[in-house]
Order: sequence, then C-alpha cells, then structure tokens
Amino acid sequence: MLTSSYRHAAIPVLALTATIAIPLSPACAAEDDASTPASVPSEPEETGASNLDIAAAIDQAAGALRETRPVADDTANAIAAGPDLTLTGNVALVTDYRFRGVSFSAGEPAVQGGLDLVHSSGFYVGTWASTIADSPTYGTMELDLYAGWSGAVTDGLTLDAGLLYYAYPADSKGAAPGDYFEPYASLSTTLGPVGATVGVAYAWKQDALGDRDNLYLYTDLQAGIPGTPVTLTGHVGYTDGVYAPPFQAGTADDTGWDWSVGANVTVLGALTAGISYVDVGGPSIEDFTNDAIVGTLSYSF
Repeated sequence: MLTSSYRHAAIPVLALTATIAIPLSPACAAEDDASTPASVPSEPEETGASNLDIAAAIDQAAGALRETRPVADDTANAIAAGPDLTLTGNVALVTDYRFRGVSFSAGEPAVQGGLDLVHSSGFYVGTWASTIADSPTYGTMELDLYAGWSGAVTDGLTLDAGLLYYAYPADSKGAAPGDYFEPYASLSTTLGPVGATVGVAYAWKQDALGDRDNLYLYTDLQAGIPGTPVTLTGHVGYTDGVYAPPFQAGTADDTGWDWSVGANVTVLGALTAGISYVDVGGPSIEDFTNDAIVGTLSYSF
C-alpha cells in the first residue's frame, strides 16, 4: 500500500525515473544479394553448370520469391526488430507509511521499494513492497503485485488500468487471511501548468475484507514551480467500504474522506525529498487515523 491512491503511483513523492532500455531481440538485417563465391573455376566443367551460374540462378529465384511474398518479409523484419522493454526501480524511506490517509506502520518509519517492467505497447507488470506494523493478520511486510496497461486514449488524455494483488507473506498462518485483489483505473491530463488525475479502485467481496467490498475514488493534482526543482501536490480521496477511515477507527460508518497536500524537491538527479500533511475524517487515533506530517526520501533508477 503506497502512500497513494493505489500502489504503483506514489502520491506524495513524485520520483524522477531513469529508464533502462532492454531490447528483447536485436534487429538483424539480411542482405538481399547472394555473395560471390570466393573461388570460381576459370572454365566450366563440361558435365554441369558453373558455380557462378548456380549462384546467379539461386539469387534470381530468391528475388522472385521475395516479390511474391512481401507480407512474409514484413513479418520477418518485425520479429527481428523485437519489442522493447523498459525496467525501472525505486527505493524509499518514509517517516510513516500512510495508505489513503491511514497509517500502516503505526506511525513508525518504513522502508519501501519496487520494480516495474514496461512494454513499448503500454502493458506493464510490477511489484512493490513495504515494511508495516507487525500484526497476526498482516505480519511485518506488504508485497504488491500488479499488471496493467497505460497509454494515450486521445490527445492529452492518458488511461491507466490494471489489477493489483495485495499479499502479506510474513503473516501468521493461523490468522485471518489478509491477501486480496483490487482492480483500478485512472485518467490523467494537464490543465495549464497543473497535472490532474482522477481514478477509481474497487475491491469486490473477499475473505480478507470480511466478505465486504471497498470502493475508492480519488483526485490528484501536481504542479511544478517554474525555475525550481519543487513540485506541489494535492490529493483528495473518498472511501465507501471496509477501508473507510472511520470504519477502521472502530465506528459503524463505512464511508470517509482522506486528503493531503505536499511538496517534493529533486536533488542530485534521481534523488527526491518530499514532505506532506496527511489527514482523514472520523475519529483521530494516535499513530493510526490522526493527522500527520510525513517525510519521504526516495531514489529512482
């Protein structure tokens, strides 16, 4: 559970990512003309054609075959070029792991990190992990696995949609299950100098949710200050379901809001420092649903 609307989009920290292009297979250019034999007899043998005549005949036949099968050549070239993959990663230290406004590290610092593998078509898979407060149900670590697609659906509008799986590999085996699935989707655009995202995440009824569902709607805004490495961020989210802050705080109200404002500054290229104020509606419980100032130091590669 990133400090964000959903795991692979960090909200208070807008990390700069240095990508590593990994071609799946190198492009191979084939020569069209057959090469001339290294040694050609000065006189053809009387019993058959010369090596030069045979080579010319083969080249002529190959040329005719290429002219009658242009689609096959195009396919071969596409396969030779191969799709490109980009691998990125990130590591971070946060003073408090807040997920949709609620602390999952009991107000203590957390170590986080993730990897994303993105195909040039927009499809991606990734994983992200964080230390959390120890509990019988969740253990001491959260591991998220996700896959989806992100790309432009029209000029200036980007769609990101996928499925996320929350896993807790260090939980107590005799405790209630903690793992669950959550599909997500968001649309992003720019409004002048401001980047804006609206999104939704919905977890259907599952054992880990007490056979309840959870709907999350959110809006994120970000804007860079011209001439500086500083980016301002804002977030508002609404939960209807088992993860609503008031419900987690022990009330019967399963709806609630969370919000945050913050700033990030890029230092030393891929190193980003951030600070944000985070709060939720409902009862305020120390190191859980109280308001907090969260600091972040992250590095992307």
